Amino acid sequence: MAGDRALRYDERPPDHTPIRTVDLPATPVRDRNIVATAWIEAPSELLDLGRDLPGQPAAEYKRRIGPWLLWRAGPATDADARYWAADAHDLSRQFTFRLFPDGSGDGVGPSGTHHDRFRSWKEDLRDS
Repeated sequence: MAGDRALRYDERPPDHTPIRTVDLPATPVRDRNIVATAWIEAPSELLDLGRDLPGQPAAEYKRRIGPWLLWRAGPATDADARYWAADAHDLSRQFTFRLFPDGSGDGVGPSGTHHDRFRSWKEDLRDS
């Protein structure tokens, strides 16, 4: 890391080093962005996550929440973005959350509950 400080998400260089599911870190990566195309087992839904968003951003790995692998396509704030989570033990169990430029959101979590706030969607992941 530059000067032992965490880099802002948009300052981190993309990391295209091939990586397996078991090796995706549990905590946020603060010195680089692991891109979805580097994930060897990446499902097509993840690879296409930002295809309909402005600029067609590639998804980047964020962290684990319990068994869930969390990825995001697009900026963290003030823009269109989509989050994607999949169960690391069953990648067919997937959920998305759309974040809009005005801060509103839309997504269903593992409990089947509809969420309009990203925090509550993440809590649903954590609690499932």
